[in-house]
Amino acid sequence: MNNSLEEVHQSVSTQNKKTGFRKILAFFGPAYLISVGYMDPGNWATDIAGGSQFGYALLWVLLMSNLMALLLQSLSARLGIVTQRDLAQASRETYSKFINYILYILAEIAIAACDLAEVLGMAIGINLLFGIPLIQAVMITVFDTFLLLFLINKGIRKMEAFIIALVLIIGVSFIFEMIFAQPEMGKVIYGLIPSLPNSEALYIAIGIIGATVMPHNLYLHSSLVQTRKFERTTAGIKQALKYNLIDSTIALNLAFFVNAAILILAAATFYKNGMFHVAEIQDAYKFMQPMLGTKWAPILFAVALIAAGQSSTVTGTLAGQIVMEGYLNLRIQPWVRRIITRLIAIVPALIIITIFGDGVTGKLLILSQVILSLQLGFAIIPLIHFVSDKTKMKGFHISKTTQIVSWSVASIIILLNIKLVFDEIKGWLETSENPILLWLTVVPLAIGFLILLLYIVFKPFITKAKDDIHNHSPHNLKLQFSKIGTYNKKRIAVSVDFSSADEVAINHAFELGGIEAKYTLIHVVETVGAMLYGKNIEDHETLIDAKLLKEYKEMLSEKGFKVKTKLGFGKPNKVIPEIINNGKFDVLVMGTHGHTGFKDLVFGTTVDKLRHKISIPLFIVRN
Repeated sequence: MNNSLEEVHQSVSTQNKKTGFRKILAFFGPAYLISVGYMDPGNWATDIAGGSQFGYALLWVLLMSNLMALLLQSLSARLGIVTQRDLAQASRETYSKFINYILYILAEIAIAACDLAEVLGMAIGINLLFGIPLIQAVMITVFDTFLLLFLINKGIRKMEAFIIALVLIIGVSFIFEMIFAQPEMGKVIYGLIPSLPNSEALYIAIGIIGATVMPHNLYLHSSLVQTRKFERTTAGIKQALKYNLIDSTIALNLAFFVNAAILILAAATFYKNGMFHVAEIQDAYKFMQPMLGTKWAPILFAVALIAAGQSSTVTGTLAGQIVMEGYLNLRIQPWVRRIITRLIAIVPALIIITIFGDGVTGKLLILSQVILSLQLGFAIIPLIHFVSDKTKMKGFHISKTTQIVSWSVASIIILLNIKLVFDEIKGWLETSENPILLWLTVVPLAIGFLILLLYIVFKPFITKAKDDIHNHSPHNLKLQFSKIGTYNKKRIAVSVDFSSADEVAINHAFELGGIEAKYTLIHVVETVGAMLYGKNIEDHETLIDAKLLKEYKEMLSEKGFKVKTKLGFGKPNKVIPEIINNGKFDVLVMGTHGHTGFKDLVFGTTVDKLRHKISIPLFIVRN
């Protein structure tokens, strides 16, 4: 299995920090990338709808959601820190291929729903601030793909700094909004007492929960925490868990402040003046200046909206790559992944806006958050199972009390969602002109998902996960060497990727150098984590790759060859030239998979980008 976010895996060192404060700062960062998902434009829609319709009454839902989020994100971080696996990788080791495919599809639906909210939010912000028509603004959001790629190439610390800057913009904007709105603090405090005015409030409440506790954030956090390198001792792991909890608490409380500010702003501005049906972000923007008496209120609102959409889209893309690599063990070019995800969000948005007009965006945003909430159970249940497993967690499993609280949270979310789905289907059946069609399609689908939910609840209690290195290796390291020929090279580098191409490449390397040459096997860990964090990352995938390299070395050394190994991190077309140019080699031997054209576009090609960057001959062997 490859490392989660391999491009940046263990690229931020927390070791050799002389003061406790510097040590804490070294761990800070991942939770801020997570927190932006808790203040994305989808949250704005549900918060505005909740505040304008029910005043301060649903503030308690935000607080409860934030506490849930803190618990679940801490479990996600614990899984990544202790097991060095992300949630998708752990799921792949536990469930069957068929179940993992379904869980993967559900995770992708959640990411697409989240991306839909980000697209609409950014587009609305651009439309409001610059007067660009909404359809054109939606098209403009495609170009943030290039910003993401630029940030990834600059490294994780710069990406984290960019995200934190956007979070600060959002936070400062809403500090001023609160000053303008002057909310009634007594009613704010009263709103923290649980109550549900009616059934419509339940729909908004579930939307708020879905908007706050996002399934893709659970996958992302379990990967991002692996970007910190620390001593893999009991004390080192305990310290990492403590600092990441502090990181999560600060970041998620900032997100809670933003969400609460939006709901309070809607309550103090619209609900107070009898405007109970302001659910559209555009309407909120339009009414702010006359109601709050300053032109800066709508401007800051739009700026914060764009910042929220842009920051969320970065983390959504990383989560998409983690999910795809974890469940399917499939890696495609980051820009291809980004464009696919964005198009899945943009195409439905364009169609619906074209047919129904700009006024439907608020309903679309709330729907996207309800979809996210419906996906939550399929991420939360496996997560709780994994962090409760004594064997998997190596003694760092959660306590019985934490397990009870975690299962209670999962039960609340799942039962609320079951009620929502039941009520919606019941309403459709009562009002439909052709209920038989619903009985044949929607009802069986809902029952199927309920059965799947029950399956993932009970499956880990029945069978344990496999933990076999060959479960992650593309083949079983059985190389068949051809006859050794003419030898004229003394220092040979061989690029390996643990696929069938290695056998052919190594055979040709031996034909060039024979038994007397010195061989260096090079493998590059190329997940997102490694690209962002480089050599400081230390997750399960890096350990597996290092172990496979060691097995290659031992196998070849037993046959009498002089072999060294080199593990690199990042993009192969950048890392391999650095290794070659900094070493002393006569030739580089590389195997290829023989794919061309469209596959090169999707999966990337290393040879063409690499051959111009090295100063020694390149020997290409086709598989």
